[in-house]
Amino acid sequence: MLDALRTAYASEVNRVMSKERYPEDLTISLNDFLASGWKQAIDQVPREGYSAMWQALSTAARSSIDQGRYEHGKVLWLLADVCSMMLSPSSPNEPFKPFAVFHDRRSVVPDDLPDADILFFAEIIDAVDDDWLKARLSDLVWLKGKPRNTTFALKAIDAYRCLSLDKDTWIHGGRDCWPRAISLARMLKGGAGDRLAQMEAMIVVAFNAATRAGGFLGLWLADLLKSNGLGRAHRADVARKLEALAHEFDGEGDLHRAREYFSAAANWHKAIPDDFKAAEMTAAVAEGWVKEAIARSASESPSHMLAASCYENAIQRYRTIPRIARANYRVEERIAELRARLNDSGEKSLGEMSLIRTPGVDITQIVENARKSVTGKSAQEALFAFANLHGGANAEELRSSALERMRQHPLQSLFAATVMSRDGRVIAKRPAMSLGGELTEDDEIAIRAEMIRDYGILVSIVVQGDIWPALEVLLLEHRLREADFLDLARHSPIVPKERAGLFGKALFAGYERDFVTALHLLTPQIEHLVRVHLKQAGAKTTNLDKDGIQNENGMSTLIDLPEAEQVFGKNLAFELKSLFCDAFGPNLRNELAHGLLDEDGCHSTFAIYAWWLALRLTFNTWWNAAHKNQVAEDCTGAAP
Repeated sequence: MLDALRTAYASEVNRVMSKERYPEDLTISLNDFLASGWKQAIDQVPREGYSAMWQALSTAARSSIDQGRYEHGKVLWLLADVCSMMLSPSSPNEPFKPFAVFHDRRSVVPDDLPDADILFFAEIIDAVDDDWLKARLSDLVWLKGKPRNTTFALKAIDAYRCLSLDKDTWIHGGRDCWPRAISLARMLKGGAGDRLAQMEAMIVVAFNAATRAGGFLGLWLADLLKSNGLGRAHRADVARKLEALAHEFDGEGDLHRAREYFSAAANWHKAIPDDFKAAEMTAAVAEGWVKEAIARSASESPSHMLAASCYENAIQRYRTIPRIARANYRVEERIAELRARLNDSGEKSLGEMSLIRTPGVDITQIVENARKSVTGKSAQEALFAFANLHGGANAEELRSSALERMRQHPLQSLFAATVMSRDGRVIAKRPAMSLGGELTEDDEIAIRAEMIRDYGILVSIVVQGDIWPALEVLLLEHRLREADFLDLARHSPIVPKERAGLFGKALFAGYERDFVTALHLLTPQIEHLVRVHLKQAGAKTTNLDKDGIQNENGMSTLIDLPEAEQVFGKNLAFELKSLFCDAFGPNLRNELAHGLLDEDGCHSTFAIYAWWLALRLTFNTWWNAAHKNQVAEDCTGAAP
């Protein structure tokens, strides 16, 4: 429905911006308003709310203009514009936002209305007998009037609070109108008389009358009180009512509503304050998630993946219970029980995942080129070609490509995603992409997840198309020994001198295609290499715990230091993080450190690429240093 409204409004925005709706200098009056047929137009609306009124008024406006009744058409267009604005009650200075925003234009906001239109609204307000329209017009005149006239603010408050506190009205706009009325009353302070107290009383009465049939209405009204600092004298009653409704929903199996009501009851009990009762409500929320998990597992179409998510939510809820109340609800024992269920559901959820296959990519030519690049060369030249088969990832290009694709195809990014390990644990969560103007912190996480996905595809192609075919040729044409790799590591400027032996052994093991040994040796040495070079650059690589003990930071922390990009460059820093310590990627360092990497994982394309990347860094830094020395020797006639 919202998309249809936005599409319909796009054409009207074009009319507004091009001033095609009515003559620009057309003057209108109260009589034009009375004769415009505005009342008949909105009386035909099947439901309440500003969006429905906007549709009806804009339709009537077009009809009047087509019939040559330009004054009436302008009246109706202005009223339609007024109803199109989105109310944002949390903003005292800009309470009205545009309904639609496009790349080069937007719908109407109060600042688009000239003073003449505001004066016209002030003239017609007393002739308006529709509470929705009267509230909106009065609010705009108060907001835009010069000087401000509190009479219109009071008219707006009185019209807003005439809107019923029932479910349908709330859904169609009441949820914004009532907070706006409260905000205006607070702004006027004593000038609003006892209106704030009257509204508080009305909300409390409506809340007390709320029943299970009203769905979330009781919850919404309780939140209206709490978010506006009202209902303090009724805290205990509100908490008990929310708890009673929660038990009713729980009894009929409506677990979602039950959890929401229990959660609200917990917040109201905290405000009393009654910490033990709040803990009881929190435990009820957690058990609601447990019931949901059991239901998901036992349904006709069981979903252990959803069940695992529910168990995780239950554990997180139990953790919020303060220590003073934990013994009353066996929190520690219950968390242990739920962890066992979570692990079981996580393992079972792996069987629910299906493999999605896409058409293959022909890499025949890539393979042939890789083989040719190392064929028929000396060992040193062949190693040079092998180390430079691929130029490495370009972080900026990966980011630009991921961001462009997410914006061109937003549907796949609008939903959050969960990353699971091979044993069924949730190890990372990718938030939904907001796709708004300014990128948020969650957006950056989503973008990085997409970058690493693309990087994984690149790594797979490079390993299968370049590295593996070329390595086969190297092994066929050259008999390199461990001593060769040890010598290479000792003379490479990037390898810490005291670790050259371990580096050389790791590189030789990978050359012999023993990637189990290579990865186990190489991974901690890569971390040490990162730490050493960051220390040399002046970065702080340790932390001080509460006991005054200085601990070395792990690679995940090290590679996030601002000095990392300065030392290793943006592209290499991205590759090191993506390969070794990002849960969206293979996470080789952490998987290996915790004993989670099996033999197959040590022979994955990521493991092979990690070995090749280490060889590339070691060989190229040695090559560059040797080449520089050779140039110096040629110039001076003697070795430096």
